[in-house]
Amino acid sequence: MAGQMGGQPIVILRQGTKQTRGDEAKRTNIMAARAVAEAVRTTLGPRGMDKMLTDPAGLVTITNDGATILDEMQIKHPAGRMVAEVAKTQDKEVGDGTTTAAALTGELLKGAQAMMDKGIHPTTIINGYVLAARKAKEILADISIPSNDDNLKKIAETALTGKGVEFSKDILSDIAVSTVKSVINDENGIRKVNIKEISIEKRGDGNVSDSELIRGIILDKTKTHQSMPSRIENAKIAILATPIEIHEGEFKSEIAIDSPGQTRAFLEQEEKQIRDAAEKVIKSGANVVFCQKGVDSLARYFLAKAGVFVTHRVKKNDLLKLSRATGGKIISSLDDISPELLGEAGLVEEKIVGNGEMIFISECKNPDTYSILLRGGTEHVVTALARAMNDALRVVGVAIEDEKILAGGGAPEVELALRMRDYASILEGREQIAVNAFADAMEVIPRTLAENAGLDTIDLLAELRSQHEQGNKNTGLDVFEGKAVDMLENNVIEPLRVKTQAIASATEAAIMILRIDDVIAAEKNVKPKADEQY
Repeated sequence: MAGQMGGQPIVILRQGTKQTRGDEAKRTNIMAARAVAEAVRTTLGPRGMDKMLTDPAGLVTITNDGATILDEMQIKHPAGRMVAEVAKTQDKEVGDGTTTAAALTGELLKGAQAMMDKGIHPTTIINGYVLAARKAKEILADISIPSNDDNLKKIAETALTGKGVEFSKDILSDIAVSTVKSVINDENGIRKVNIKEISIEKRGDGNVSDSELIRGIILDKTKTHQSMPSRIENAKIAILATPIEIHEGEFKSEIAIDSPGQTRAFLEQEEKQIRDAAEKVIKSGANVVFCQKGVDSLARYFLAKAGVFVTHRVKKNDLLKLSRATGGKIISSLDDISPELLGEAGLVEEKIVGNGEMIFISECKNPDTYSILLRGGTEHVVTALARAMNDALRVVGVAIEDEKILAGGGAPEVELALRMRDYASILEGREQIAVNAFADAMEVIPRTLAENAGLDTIDLLAELRSQHEQGNKNTGLDVFEGKAVDMLENNVIEPLRVKTQAIASATEAAIMILRIDDVIAAEKNVKPKADEQY
């Protein structure tokens, strides 16, 4: 890119940089974002379809979870990645509603493009969307109803519906509710749910009915030596972030050996170092060791001989969970190991689960530690179960914290659209058009639910509007029966925060994309030519 001043060209950007400006930049960004939103829109609802994704290594993922799909797609366009970030934020904050958030973003941008084609400036559209989002939050709070613990299973079942696990949602919803209820903390009279205390482990061998809730931690690991005990009661646990093996230097080195005696001395010295390392663990009083790094085979022998249970190559996240659950400190040097740093658990046991072993740590020092063991016929099944269970846990937790729920099945979006149009009528200026476009965008959810179920979208949307105009604010779409019904009576409910977060995130992403009027894409670095190096 170059400009001119006084006839002299001025180079601003490096050669090869591409720049897109004005309407072309806006149109390109909107098209990219909408394309990403459309890619996941067909997965929405109980009758939504799945996507099959393969990575460069050939691993296959089959899912209809919006956040997972957008993450696995490896989107290159910056505007498209922003839609993926919306879904990721939704998943992080509330667990469910990722596809809803992405679809709303695409529809808001579609409406914005139509308005810009009519000559409405992006700033005016942005102002209208801000007003609409603020009003939407008020409307949702107004139409929400108080929740109680009796609704939790219904909320979990709603979150699980459409995730490919309908055949087992009764079992999974019971597990989700029981687990979340177990980690409720009362902070100054306000209920808080610590989802971090819940772990999900899966084993692709067995039946879904074999899934269970465990009070403690489950690790998909095995002991490192057959002579080690498989069951340790009153466990004293050393959590190590350091290896129990000979440390390899950062630099290559050579050792000159002139006689066979020197070879023996060298090997004996290595053995002494490993023996000393094992002795430090044994003298600390630890009878269970979880090590993030490697444990030498000779060290395993010495520890097994002392009756110590050892597993290694434990993930860092699992070390942190072990530390929270057992009260042990993560030890970064064997020189620091001492009884005061050890964790405690009533029982550490290796059990056969399906076609392999798993380690169960129960009766932990911190009693609010729970793990869910999911079973299924194949790895694809249990992976889908794990994603669905994570969503169910999050929405149940949100419902407990906020104690506010909404009807599902597109009911809140139809009510929002109706009230938003009334709100637009009292506004002056072009913002009124943007608020009406926002209202139209809300209806993408019931429309998509109908489309994905193969139903007549025009007739059903007209029926939903009619019901809401008559004051039936909880009327949504029953995709199985193909008609408008009261979703509360059909037990299709979701937490208020799922909807408010989806609308807020979608609006913010749409506004950010609309603000962009200049896209500068730098060329990848290339090796400079010889004559350009000086």
